[in-house]
Formats: sequence, structure tokens, C-alpha cells
Amino acid sequence: METLLLFGLAGMLAQLVDGSLGMGYGATSTTALVAFGTAPAIASASVHLAKVGASLASGVSHWKFRNVDWRTVGILAVPGGLGAIVGAFLLVSLSGGVAAVLISSILFLLGLYVLIRFAFLKLGKLITDKRPGARFLGPLGLVAGFVDATGGGGWGPVATTTLLSSGRLEPRKVVGSVSAAEFVVSVAASVAFFFALAQNQGMNFLVVAGLLGGGVLAAPFAAWLVRLMPPRVLGAAAGGMIVLTNAWLLLRVADATPTVFGTVYVAIVALWIAGLVAAVRSVRAEKRMNALVGEDSPPAKPHQATRR
Repeated sequence: METLLLFGLAGMLAQLVDGSLGMGYGATSTTALVAFGTAPAIASASVHLAKVGASLASGVSHWKFRNVDWRTVGILAVPGGLGAIVGAFLLVSLSGGVAAVLISSILFLLGLYVLIRFAFLKLGKLITDKRPGARFLGPLGLVAGFVDATGGGGWGPVATTTLLSSGRLEPRKVVGSVSAAEFVVSVAASVAFFFALAQNQGMNFLVVAGLLGGGVLAAPFAAWLVRLMPPRVLGAAAGGMIVLTNAWLLLRVADATPTVFGTVYVAIVALWIAGLVAAVRSVRAEKRMNALVGEDSPPAKPHQATRR
């Protein structure tokens, strides 16, 4: 029961981040599983199985809030599923030690990217009159799906940030569309892991149930939160947490000395704090700029009476 509640809370927090940012469920959940000693392939398989239900709930929630562009979902999802299948079979074929280093390295880099992306970089210019095409979405889905399966997460950090940077879709629809397409990717990865894993490498379905239950419960609230929560602050917080956890796993594998552990952790925490401060400042600056633009805008002209 404690395991169910613990991972239910983990799934809820992961979905809260994912549904608000369009990323973070896999990276956050897989980080927790690997930190508790779960084999990398089993961790990724468990998270993807839980994401089937969580991503379905998230997609439906975003659809109800009109955050989904279905054309983008259709083009992005199929190559994403194919990439996930290839990534799942590759991860299972690796030895336990190599897979652990690979998955922690991918998660570390993804967390660092999310932290820097949301804390220090511009989130992209909005260009709603130029929608993303198949030549752009196809390769993006393939790469994002592959990284997602091999790293236990990565669909959102790759797909969402790239779409946001392109400026070809309204930000809330980027989050909603990527979340909806993730359902197909999760199903494809789960099926691939089912066939690729040996029978003696069974998953802990209590963990899956906890992640799934927590994710489903948090999905509607996260879809609503995406309209209110500043993505910069949430992204910087989630990215720093992922970096901090996976740095510990990598340093442990490398048999780092306590001095190295302390030095690296101080540097990461300093970067995390700086990122959070920068994110809050950016949000305040953007609000001031929007307010000034609103004040400088000329008042709307009243409609003239139609002449007979």
C-alpha cells in the first residue's frame, strides 16, 4: 500500500509537470524508478505503460480545453511511435550497467536542457499563421519517440521545445498537441517493451498502477493549469530536480569521491537557484512588457453605422 501511495504521488507530480509544460512525465517518473534501483529497461517499460492511461487522460483534458491541433497530432504521432519501438528494442538489448549509464545520461541532459531552456532562453516567437508541416513534424516525431523510449522520457523535452522554438503553433496548442500525440507513442513503446523484455524481467504492476492513478488524477488539473502557471518557473523547477537526481546516479556509477560529490552538487544547486531567479525575473519582465504594449495600443474604433 505504501508503494502504491508513494508512486501515486510521483505520478501525480510528474503529470502535473507534464500536463502544464508538455514534458516531464517520463523523465520525472523514470528518474524516481532508477533512483530506487529499478532496472533501466523495466523502469522505461513501466513508465510507458503508465503513460498510456495518463497520456489518454491528458489528451482528453486538453481537447476539452481546446488546446489540441489534431492535424499536428496526426502527423507527429505515427513517426513518434516508430521511433519509440526502435528505442525500446535498443534499450533492452544493452547490458544493465550500460543501460543505467545511458538512461541516466539522457535524463541528465534532458533535465539540463529543460532548466536552461525555460530559465535563460526565449521561448520562441508566436507565428500562428504558419502551421508546422509534415517535413518538419515527421523527423521531429521520429527523434523524439526514439529518445523517449531509450531514456524513459524525452518525448516532451524534444517535441515541445522544438515546436515552441519554431513559433509555428500557439503555445497552449503545442502543449496540448504534444500531450495528445504522446498516447500513441506510449502505446507503441509499451507493446515493443512487452515483446522485447524477457519473461523473467517482469514489471512491478503496483508501481505502474501508482504512476497511472496519480497521472490520471492530475491530468485535468494540469490541463487547466497550463492557462495560468508561468511555464518558465515550472520548467526551471522540474529541470533542476531531474538534473540533481541523475547527477547523483552518474556520480555513484563513477565512484566519485565525497569531495567531487559535494563540488558537483553545489554547482548544480547554484545553477538551479540562478535558473529559478532568472525565470521569475523573466516572467515579471514579460508581464511589464505586455502591460506597456497594451497601454500603447490605440483604442478600438467603434463600428460605423451602415449607410443605406
